[in-house]
Amino acid sequence: MEYEENRAGKPFQESPFRLMYILPYRLWKAWRLRQQTRKILSALSDAQLRDIGLTCEDVRRYK
Repeated sequence: MEYEENRAGKPFQESPFRLMYILPYRLWKAWRLRQQTRKILSALSDAQLRDIGLTCEDVRRYK
């Protein structure tokens, strides 16, 4: 048997329907990470934010 004949099939690897599931998940995941970051940064004090080079206004504008 040749290599290609013995290989397992991957029907959705190059399918455009795969994008219907992958892209929304990636967008949701990025949105969730931004929400978590905003929540953590908003819990920091002004002095702690100043240590990392941010202000309270920067945290409010972060989307």
